[in-house]
Amino acid sequence: MAAIVQAQVEKPFTSSRNKMGCVKDLAESTSIPSKYNYFNTQNQEDGIDEVIADEQIPIIDFSLLNSGIPDQRAKVIQDLGKACQDWGFFMLINHGVPESLMERMLAVCQDFFNQTEEVKLKCAEEHVLAPIRYGTSFNPSVDKVFFWRDFLRVWVHPQFFSPPKPADFSEIAMEYSQRTRQVVRELLKGISESLGLEECYIEKAMEFDSCFQILVANLYPPCPQPELAMGFPPHSDLGLLTLLIQNQNGLQVNHNGKWVNVHASPNTILVNTADHLERLSNGKYKSVLHRAIVNNKTTRISLVETHGPCPDKVVTPVAELVENETYPAVYPGMTYKEEMFSRLSNRLAGKSHLDPVQT
Repeated sequence: MAAIVQAQVEKPFTSSRNKMGCVKDLAESTSIPSKYNYFNTQNQEDGIDEVIADEQIPIIDFSLLNSGIPDQRAKVIQDLGKACQDWGFFMLINHGVPESLMERMLAVCQDFFNQTEEVKLKCAEEHVLAPIRYGTSFNPSVDKVFFWRDFLRVWVHPQFFSPPKPADFSEIAMEYSQRTRQVVRELLKGISESLGLEECYIEKAMEFDSCFQILVANLYPPCPQPELAMGFPPHSDLGLLTLLIQNQNGLQVNHNGKWVNVHASPNTILVNTADHLERLSNGKYKSVLHRAIVNNKTTRISLVETHGPCPDKVVTPVAELVENETYPAVYPGMTYKEEMFSRLSNRLAGKSHLDPVQT
């Protein structure tokens, strides 16, 4: 079992931590500060399109990946590949993670954000790669406009970390991260086969036993002017696959240039393909742009887990998916840890970090 490391050292409050602020404290305001006015400063830059409210996202039945009936398994692998290629996003059902555990995980994240600012600020590390980091927006030191979001980011594999409070956070988060890591392992087997590779190809090539798994809890409190603010702007995720659960809707996915509202059913997990799967598949499976919107009535909690390769693994297109001049390798290699540091240190800007090699 992984070691549990908790941030239990009492830290003095630096002036920068005291000035950080959080959107939770602004929820009772009648208007938002100008630095949160996203749509007057970013709308044209991010190319916001109209929302398609009712388009159905793909649904994958996880239980069929382990089906003893060959035709069922072949069909779900085909569906999985199509979802990764056409959408980069799908809803996972019959995933085997207990619904009670998912509910406990969301509840303990809510408990974290409900603590006093003094307690939370003890996790407000300034380094972007700190294993436990509480903050607001994305990277306030470089953000041109702030996002209506507070967050807690915790490394949970290969070494497990946990904030010291709430007291039951570590136990619940460890169980949840272990269960979801097994889900991702099985999904990667199916994705490998859908790419025409051996079942365990991605698992072995990405050294999944040492995978870099990060848990991010996002708090989106009621916003007095939701038409002006953005919870989290259009972006794709680092890693191979991202799993998301939430207590209510607010996620939108960009599909064919339009924003689609994601209406998750109870006891489902939302999954999206991430940047390193796009890199590994040589662009056959695209990471998907998505964003979080806010409302003026209720608090939304989302729990995101990114599953990446071994931190020191250099990810390049799979040789079997590169065919000389017909399908040349289009992405450069970089270690996962280097890319993560680069991404978290800069302003969030869609998928600009995943530019192909110019030939």
